[in-house]
Amino acid sequence: MKINFLYPLVFIGALLLASCSTPESRIASNPATFAQLTPEQQTLVKAGRIGVGFDSTAVELALGEPDRITVHTDSHGETLTWHYIEAAYYDGRFIYSGGYFRGYRHGYPYGIDAGIFDSNFPVMQTFDRFRVDFVKNKVVGISEELRP
Repeated sequence: MKINFLYPLVFIGALLLASCSTPESRIASNPATFAQLTPEQQTLVKAGRIGVGFDSTAVELALGEPDRITVHTDSHGETLTWHYIEAAYYDGRFIYSGGYFRGYRHGYPYGIDAGIFDSNFPVMQTFDRFRVDFVKNKVVGISEELRP
């Protein structure tokens, strides 16, 4: 019996695509939360966008879970910032853009938390793709960093 090697590859590819979080998949998982949004907010969330005045649940529907959260405290109170991080890799010839990788890749520590530099791996620079500032659970500011 001959086994086609493409079947496992197609299965793995389908599994990877199914595990990607998109606004559509997050909306499907949280229809009640989505239904509570205004029609304008629903349109933005479907497009993976947010606006000033959104609460944290609406932002999570549109953008997913943040990669990092920080708190800034000053005389006006606390500002909670959600960071959505992206990485760019330079291997001497090309710049590759992709999601933030935690932990291991190809069996070696890889990412900003790996704490190593190996000249055999591409140089990685991370940046905040988006920063979303919340005061009292409402978006008060949105920052988008342009490509480095």
